Parts: sequence; C-alpha cells; structure tokens
Amino acid sequence: MAALQLRRFRQLSRCFPSYFPGFFYGPSRRNNGVQALHYSFPSVLCPHSDDSAKENYIYSQRFSTVSRKKHKSLDRDGLLSFIASSLDKVEGPSHYWLNKSEDNKAIPRRDGVFLVLAGAFLKELKSESVIMIENVKALQQRYPAVHVMGFQSNKSIFSDDFMVQLLQSMMREFITFPILLSTNNFPEVLEGACYILFEGFKCPQIFYEKDVDIGIIDKAIKKLNMQEHNNKSVNKLESSWAKPTPVIPEPYFGSSLQNLFLYFPGCIAVDESNDRLFISDSNHHRIIVSDGSGEILESIGASPGFEDGEFQWAKLNRPAASFYHTADDCLYFVDSENHAIRRADMERRVVETLYPMCNINNKRYSLWSWILDKIWPSNDPVAKSGTHDSETILYPWHMMKSVDDLYILTRSFETLWIMDLASGDIKDVVKVLEGFSKIWEICGQMILEKSALLKNMPSEWLQQQVGPDCALEGVQYASLMSSVATYQDHVVVCDAVGQRLLKLNKTSGSVASFQCSNFGILGLPYWCLYSLERVYAIDAQTSRSDHIQQFSLLPGRIDIQLIVDIPEDTVLVEPLREDYVWWQARGTATVVPEAKKKEESLEKVGVAQQWYNELDDLAALTPKEKLSTEKEEMISDSEVQEGRICIKSAINTSPGTCEVIISAAIYLKLKNLSTSTDDNREKYASRIAHHLSNKSGRSRRDQCLQQLLASNADVRDLIFMKPLNVKLLFECLNHPKAKNSKDIILTNSSVDVNVSLT
Repeated sequence: MAALQLRRFRQLSRCFPSYFPGFFYGPSRRNNGVQALHYSFPSVLCPHSDDSAKENYIYSQRFSTVSRKKHKSLDRDGLLSFIASSLDKVEGPSHYWLNKSEDNKAIPRRDGVFLVLAGAFLKELKSESVIMIENVKALQQRYPAVHVMGFQSNKSIFSDDFMVQLLQSMMREFITFPILLSTNNFPEVLEGACYILFEGFKCPQIFYEKDVDIGIIDKAIKKLNMQEHNNKSVNKLESSWAKPTPVIPEPYFGSSLQNLFLYFPGCIAVDESNDRLFISDSNHHRIIVSDGSGEILESIGASPGFEDGEFQWAKLNRPAASFYHTADDCLYFVDSENHAIRRADMERRVVETLYPMCNINNKRYSLWSWILDKIWPSNDPVAKSGTHDSETILYPWHMMKSVDDLYILTRSFETLWIMDLASGDIKDVVKVLEGFSKIWEICGQMILEKSALLKNMPSEWLQQQVGPDCALEGVQYASLMSSVATYQDHVVVCDAVGQRLLKLNKTSGSVASFQCSNFGILGLPYWCLYSLERVYAIDAQTSRSDHIQQFSLLPGRIDIQLIVDIPEDTVLVEPLREDYVWWQARGTATVVPEAKKKEESLEKVGVAQQWYNELDDLAALTPKEKLSTEKEEMISDSEVQEGRICIKSAINTSPGTCEVIISAAIYLKLKNLSTSTDDNREKYASRIAHHLSNKSGRSRRDQCLQQLLASNADVRDLIFMKPLNVKLLFECLNHPKAKNSKDIILTNSSVDVNVSLT
C-alpha cells in the first residue's frame, strides 16, 4: 500500500513546478503543444546589473504531463539520461555519433562540466546558428576541460539528404566537437537551438535565447569549474578570448577526405605580376602557391597550430581570405580559427603575426634574439595585457584592402573590424546590431565588385556552395566573395563542395578544372606523420603501417628495392622523385644518400675528386640541359612501371638490430575508362570513397561517398593521396673475419620488398 501511494505521489508531483528559494518564476507559455514553466537563475550568474542584461536570463524548464500532441516526449532528466547512456556506443538503435569513434576519447568520462549545443543548429545555417556555433567553439578553446558536444533530434536524421546537409555544414563551420544524433523527440529542443550547461548530469541550465550574451555562459562555466575544483579553475580566465588553445582538435568525421589534394579550398588571391595564385586549402591548414599553369611553387604552413617561422615550419589554423601586397612582397591572410591576421613574407619565406600582438607562440628568427629574450624578458605591457574583448577579432573570414586599412569581416557579415595595415591596431569595430547600413556604407561597393565575378557561374552550382538563406542586402552570393579572383582571361573560383578549383573563361564562358602538378613540394602531410609516430611506438602485430617485414643479414651495405603496387583502377599523377620519399633509420643503420650509384672507393681523395668533377659537369650544362637531367633523375630514382612504382635506396648497417621507416605521399587519380555518365558517376565516387577510407568502417565510407556525390563535379578529376608507410626490421650478425682473424669482411646484400596499396 505504501509503495502504491509513493508511486501516485510521484505521478502527481510531475504536474506541479518545483520551487526553489530565491528564484523568480515567469509566466507559463505553450510551444509545440507542451506547457512549460520558466524561471531565471539568481542574479549571481548575471554579471550586469543594468536593465538590458535582465533580458538575458538563464532559463530552465519543467514540463507538465499535459500534451496536445501525441509523440514520445522525455523530460529534462530523460534527455540527460539518454546522453549519458549513449556516450559509450558510437551507434545504437536510436542514436548515432558524428565526430566520434570507438578510439576517440572526446568525452572520456561522465563527470565534469558539459556544454551541449542542442536543436536544429546545423539543419539551416542561418546567421543565428553560425553565431551559436562560433560561441561554443570559442568556449571550447577557452575551457579545454569542459566536455563540449552537439545534439540534434529528428525522425529523418539518418536519411541521406539530411546527413549530407549536416556533413556539409560541419565541414563549412569546421566543427570539432562530437555531435549526437537521435530519432527521439525531446521537448527541450523542439523550439529551436539552445545551450544546455550541466555538471555531472544533474541540475541543467538551459539558455534559450539565440542572442544570449556569451559572457553569461562564461560566468556559469566559471562558477561550475570553481565548484568542481575547489576554487582551482582549470584555466586562468583573465586572458583574451583570442588566446589559442595549445592543442588544436581536428574534426573526426572528415578524416577520410583529408587525403584529397584539396580539402575545403575556401579562398583565393592572385599576384598577376609574378604569375602566382594563393589558394587557401583551409581544412588542410595551409596556403598553396602555384603559377598559372598549376605548378606548385610553395606551401605556407605545415600543420594545425599557431606558430610563426619559416614556411615549412609555420603553423596555421584554417586560413581564409588573403591579398597580395605588391609594395612589400607580402601575402596578408586571415587565420580564421586562430582569430589572427598574419603576413607571409614571400622573399624571406617567413610567416609573421600582425594581430594579435600578444601571440606567445611566435618562433624567434634568431638564436641571439632568443638568448636575449631569456636573459632580459620583454616588459612590453601590450604583449602582456592582451587585447580588449570589445576589439577582439573572433572567427574572421573575409579581408579587403582600402588605402592604408584592412577591412576584416566574419563570414556572416555580423562584424566589421577596421585595422591599420602598418601597425596592426584595430581602429574601429562595427557590429550589425548597430545597423548593417554602416557596414554597407564602408565596404558595400567592394563586396559588390567581388561578388559580381560570379555572375557567369551556373546558378545551381552557386546555390550548392552557399546553401539557403545566405543573401546579403540583395547580394545573393556575397559570402563567396573571397573564393573568387580574376587571373588574366579567366576567373578562378574555389569549389568548396567539390574540393577543387575551377577556371571560367571570360570570353567563351566555359568552365574547367584547374589542374595542379609538382606535388612533392608539399612534403609528407602532417596527418601521415601522426601515423608514422605510432609505427615507432607499437609492435608489428598492432602497427598501422602498410607493410612490415623482417630480415636477418650480415652487416655492411644493404640495397633496398621497394616495389609498390598501386590500385588497378588508378594512375600515378606524376612520377616520384628522390626527394618525394622519406627514409628514416634507427638503431645500427644509416641511410646512404645516393643509392642508385655504384659502390665507390672509400679513399678520401677519390671521393673528393669525383665530387669536384660532378660540379664541373653541372656548371657546364645549359638551363635546358639541367632541366632534362632533372627529369631523367626523376624517372631513374623512382622507376614507374605499369601499375607499380619501384623505389630504390640503400643503408649501411653494423652488428645489432635496426629498423628503417620508408614513407611517401603517392598522388593518384582514377583511370579514364569510359565517358562520364550519370550512371557510372556513382561508381567512380564509390571507388574514390573506398580508396580514401579503406581502413575505416562502413559508416565513414558512406559519409565520404555522400560528400563526393553532393557536388555535380566529375570525380575523375579529383586527385587524392595514398600514404605509404613501410617498416623494415633488420637483425645483423657479427662481421665475418678474414683468414688472419684480425680483419673484418664488408658484405653487400640486397632485399626486395613488395607492397600493395590496394
């Protein structure tokens, strides 16, 4: 009887709101047929005392059992319970995680502070949704210990069309936090997008206002952090919002697309006087410099991060718009995810940060300046204080030059920063809340001129790039203004959906793909280096390298011939040169620099004489003869046969154990077997998806296929990279002795290694 009374009491209690001392209750309201009572949290969470701040209440809600619609509804605790039960499984009967895998520890535990961006924030990327995503990403950077995630519920959320739309939105906004998809309906998120903040899956705080001040959420997170860590917050919060996080997260969902040559080419700039194009390969965190014919000349940026220095060592984080300044031979560009404006000195080949001035990760260009900085630290107050939050640049994307100023805009044109080009100081900040007419008055004509270059592009293609609801004051495709530039008789356009560059002929109106060459100058991609580090650390049975083989030989010189079989339906884009392949030896082995040459005399005079003779021969060659010699070396260093590549090198070994790591980036494209038709287009896309994600699960392969089919591009034009990682283990015995038992005998050995990339 007591159990029955207790159960009845619980059922009745759901019909009444929960009262807490000191909380002010607002009037109830009905949304989507569900009655909800709202109340604001105490004023201690609101940093402002003025009346305008009272509009930004932190709301939570309690739903009654009365419903005008028949649907599966779960209360607030049910939503948190559902999230908690889904953390350990990537996929379940009613949920699926994007940006999360079995070995991805994005949310390793259930305790701690959670920040959830819930609702249809990815379905339609309007300006409000973009601002909410940027707010969450800014909080994720500022609080690395907070578990940030997204949540979306919809009955059709697993359909192909819905998934393609989600993936394109995630790629466009570079979302790095995991997103939980569910077919269940939750009343808390039916009204639209909202923020949910809680600690330990209890007492959630719900922020319904889309334009809620990010400072209020920041205060709430800080309070929860202090409660959890006994007033020892994880991060010091006195720093500027622009301070970058030391560890740059990468989106997991698009890791298969990383092996495409271009991964979200976002923006482009042109230097016609020097025949150079600057392509922002945004999601690869680099800027590719090529000439008009497509030959790659430079690569600015090596990996994600925030660090100045030489081109091959500098770190960027999603570069966007750029422009070339002829007077000082510098490329100024937006470093979007680092909230920075940076400058690439093309003559010195050095990247510098123009804004913010308090960048603490800059690399010194001189050993002496580094020593002086250690002995006498800088007392510059500007470098220590950082910038004011009112002037801080957050997620810039567009950039234009006017006389001595830089106009910097977000992609949604919500904020305009006016920067002095010489000093890097912010002269003025104009927000759309103050009236878009002021922004339009300052740079509207420049936006019109750049957007007009797209007028001859097919309307279906343009709509595919920007999505719905992206018009700006009558300029429908203004958001694409930084992805187009004129070059001689062509208009060069970035296709961020098809992952390629397009050339539009101004005279004929024909559109063709912009083909690139000289891929070896890009070096070994950073995401392959991460795999290479794992090769060293783990044993042969669990290694992720493509091939592992062991040998037992006598010490001495070992000639290695590596024969790589490429997939049957692909062709090599260009032959591999010697500097396209990276050899690393550990233990008792050293790599011989020139393996193709015959064994030479060890006498110093003979070696030196031969070196001088080679210099004399090289000096006597004309430029054309030098070019032909380089082409011959390119073929001889890496012999290309039908369907395979032959790479040669050699090592010198001593008694003991050693290992040799051979890595390369092999660029391929599909064979042209037949004319392109709509029927076989899906087959070609399926083959590329297989090559890009052949070591991944079926779900990621399907996601990759959907992304490739999202564009109407001919996928046979896509160039993709197959990484090669080979590990050779050698166990060398002692040197054989001569008959006098004193001298040792040097031996020559050779090994053939066969590797398949299929």
